[in-house]
Amino acid sequence: MPVPPSRGLVSRSLLRDEAYRAIRDAIVDGTLAPGERLNDADLVEWLGVSRTPVREALARLEQAGLVRTKPGRYTIVSPVDVRAARNAQSVTAAMHELAVREALPALSAAELDAMREANARFADALRRDDVPAAIAADDDFHGVLVTASANDALRDVLERYTPVLRRLERLRFSSLSGRESVAQHDRVIALCEAGDAAGAAAATRANWETLVPLLDTLPAGESD
Repeated sequence: MPVPPSRGLVSRSLLRDEAYRAIRDAIVDGTLAPGERLNDADLVEWLGVSRTPVREALARLEQAGLVRTKPGRYTIVSPVDVRAARNAQSVTAAMHELAVREALPALSAAELDAMREANARFADALRRDDVPAAIAADDDFHGVLVTASANDALRDVLERYTPVLRRLERLRFSSLSGRESVAQHDRVIALCEAGDAAGAAAATRANWETLVPLLDTLPAGESD
């Protein structure tokens, strides 16, 4: 399989989590394309780790729906699965709504400022049609509340399902639609600052539900 030209991307001491994130990100950003075969030896050379963390990373990626394996025959990057993306969207929206409810009672002024800063970067990236930067800023915006919730279970669920949505966005859209998300983020911030947990949670869910029309634009044949 072709792999990125860089070598030793992951320090040997960082092992499986970093190997997982590196392969996951390469799948999400399209470097490793749907249907592409994944060879352990190539991944080992690219990441600079042993086979064990690579195999553990691939097992986790299979659970997340990003990799498909037939033991003894092949491992490939999973085709885009619209049904899986719809399921991931439902779960992700619910988890972010929960994050708001759990974070809000102790949300600090510094955390609100971090949300504003992330949304400013998000708006700037949209103006520049920089999809990777917009997605990163959106992750940072919502990540403030996820971190503030201090709920490890919630974070683990999002770690599993968010990449499915981000991959679909990067693969199918040259620029982000739904630019109203900037205003929706501002509304979430305002409601958080006012201490309105129910309102902020509802606004957060509505923001994540803007992905539904994007999924509806995909032809049924894209679902594997």
